Amino acid sequence: MNYKLTFIFIFSFLLFSCDQSITNNSKKIKTNLDEKYSNSGFALIYKNKLDNIKKLDTRSLNIYHKSLKKRSIVKITNPNNGKYLIAEVKSNKEKFSNFYNSVLSLRIAEELELNFTEPFVEIILVSKNSTFIAKKAKMFEEERSVAEKAPVDGIQINDLNTIETQVKSKTNKKFSYSIKVADFYYKDTAELMIDRISNEASIKKVKMIKLSKTKYRVLIGPFNDIKSLKKSFEKMSTLEFENLEIINNV
Repeated sequence: MNYKLTFIFIFSFLLFSCDQSITNNSKKIKTNLDEKYSNSGFALIYKNKLDNIKKLDTRSLNIYHKSLKKRSIVKITNPNNGKYLIAEVKSNKEKFSNFYNSVLSLRIAEELELNFTEPFVEIILVSKNSTFIAKKAKMFEEERSVAEKAPVDGIQINDLNTIETQVKSKTNKKFSYSIKVADFYYKDTAELMIDRISNEASIKKVKMIKLSKTKYRVLIGPFNDIKSLKKSFEKMSTLEFENLEIINNV
């Protein structure tokens, strides 16, 4: 029976490794991740200065990312209001906590009307040859040009108004998020993953949700405060997952 479970685990892991990769050794897995990258989680907003991170221009449509290639084009969405924009990865060399899926410029955070105390975003890698980019490319270049020439003082005045409004509007919203580990085809495989997380990462708040007859999701949570969420997320780094996601329990 143990041999059967081991075989199922290995087979299922190889099948779904394009979405969740536990090792960095396979170039094929890494390529698939780059082509199909999608992630939801908390961003780090570059306002004035961040320790050990190069300055990110307040007015730019640029982001820092850990795994996507430099100059990759991404669609960034605020799931809370549906607003989105196109941005470009400026660098993947900056060092910041794995808890954050990106570092955003202040302009991006404002245009998406993010809650600055809870900056939850979805990032999707978009092919430069796609129809979506073809339609948005001209607008993206025009907006970037305008942003780079805009007076800093004017933007900062709008920043303060936007931040104040956002904080007030989100004050009463309940904080409730979970960490999505992966979706599995087999229930046995999902259960094996739960055991591994409990034993190797010392996390006990792990559960499985049946989404369909052939889809079982492993989640950690829910969490009612960002401190405990971040602590558990960083514990998962011992298992070397490349694309853990944070999902909003709405």
